[in-house]
Amino acid sequence: MNYDDNVVRRLKRLEGQIRGVLGMMEEGKDCKDVVAQLSAVRSATDKAMAYIVATNLEQCILEERAKGNDTGGLVKEAVELLIKSR
Repeated sequence: MNYDDNVVRRLKRLEGQIRGVLGMMEEGKDCKDVVAQLSAVRSATDKAMAYIVATNLEQCILEERAKGNDTGGLVKEAVELLIKSR
């Protein structure tokens, strides 16, 4: 699979968020603030995973349709992957 610039930007933003959380911890920030930021990181991670799965699913469906194959199993596999990621 080819990963586009959108997903790379998302992951770089996540990397910055993690660095920010580490900085907060080093500064001794309140645990509520650290947990709030970690929650934002988790949400951004979930969105990045969903984007990757959706993009991959779209590519796979187009490839399988071009070959004349059934695509129903691909959707089920993508949903299972998202469920496992939680």
